[in-house]
Amino acid sequence: MRSGARLALAVITLAALVTACGVPQDSGAPTRTAADCGPYARYGEHPGTEVTVYAENRDREADLFEETWADFADCTGIDVRYEGDGEFEAQIQLRVDGGSAPDVAFFPQPGLLERFARAGKLKPASAGVVALAEQGWSDDWNSYATVDGTLYGTPLVANVKSFVWYSPKFFRDRGLEVPRTWSELMAVTEKVAASGVKPWCAGIESAQATGWPVTDWIEDVLLRQQGTGVYDRWVAHEIPFNDPRVIKAMDTVGSVLKNDRYANGGFGPARSMASISFQEAGTPILTGDCAMHRQASFYADLWPKGTEIGPDKDVFAFLLPGADPATRPVLGGGVFTAAFADRPEVRAFQEYLASADFATARMKKGSFVSANKGVDPEDAATPVDRLSIRLLQDPNTELRFDGSDLMPASVGAGTFWKGAVDWIGGASTRQVADSVERSWPSR
Repeated sequence: MRSGARLALAVITLAALVTACGVPQDSGAPTRTAADCGPYARYGEHPGTEVTVYAENRDREADLFEETWADFADCTGIDVRYEGDGEFEAQIQLRVDGGSAPDVAFFPQPGLLERFARAGKLKPASAGVVALAEQGWSDDWNSYATVDGTLYGTPLVANVKSFVWYSPKFFRDRGLEVPRTWSELMAVTEKVAASGVKPWCAGIESAQATGWPVTDWIEDVLLRQQGTGVYDRWVAHEIPFNDPRVIKAMDTVGSVLKNDRYANGGFGPARSMASISFQEAGTPILTGDCAMHRQASFYADLWPKGTEIGPDKDVFAFLLPGADPATRPVLGGGVFTAAFADRPEVRAFQEYLASADFATARMKKGSFVSANKGVDPEDAATPVDRLSIRLLQDPNTELRFDGSDLMPASVGAGTFWKGAVDWIGGASTRQVADSVERSWPSR
């Protein structure tokens, strides 16, 4: 055979091999070396497999998740199919009941995860996931995804809910100091109101989850007024939902959120918050129409594009104070991964999500907080994210998980949320608390 013919045959053979590997001849796609995929070797190779993921995160949040696990997917051969749905809480039950459960779901409430675990729908965590959970998180965090002694998932996202966002310039121009106690917070509130600006802005609309920002307020204040012991007993229903101490906390919150003099800055009367989405609720701070917005650390990613975060920037945050500046009660929340399927590729994906490597990679792409002990706060994208991670890693922090997320889903994501909306709309504290108490399921 002449050399030209041999060369032509070699080119044809090489083209066939490249095509067989799934890379078109002229695609220009980069090739991965073993070194590129080295960090993912521990998860094995699963070519031609697919893992479906269902969660509430949409838009930019969803894009950042997909960007973070793109290399993992490429190196393992797993096609990760993600779907975000703003009505996750309502639709996940319908999907499971209809026989179309996703392989993996991101649960924003441990109470909802527990419901599926008790129904035998979720798969227990693999040995690899259990090992990563024990290494990466405290016993408290792991307990939120544990049902009857069996671990079903791991924390994916954490957030500190006890922040008050504000404009450092607004405070500076009016001679206001960041409050260290509740009485100082109320003094700042009154001073701003006296100047003609409504001090607080809020929004509680969140599709099927409308009302949750109010329940966060109530939980945060109860934690500060009564301490962790009463809070824990209330969440576990060892004291009734309408206990006098809970009534007091609700009335304290009502003195702010139901007060037209204090709320709703930039939007209208206090009741207007029922129609304002939680995503836009803090924006009047940027125009000076509101002084403070109580919302979680994740709000860092919801400010309009170009908003700078920091103690001398457009916005910053301080911890909602309690009675004593020496104490540090923190209300937290999070999202947990759990699986409805038990296949090698699903286990590999769960293990990657449970690693500090995933959390670190996601943190470097934008605002994100993880409670994983293996992450470095300095890798966080914003000063508030770094503050949040330090609080979560500090053994002196009195952290308690969002109460409505721990309660039975029919209460926490049901009657409590609905009651909060009714309460903002004019229902009395006693009326709402009694109604939620009557709805508590018996075991």
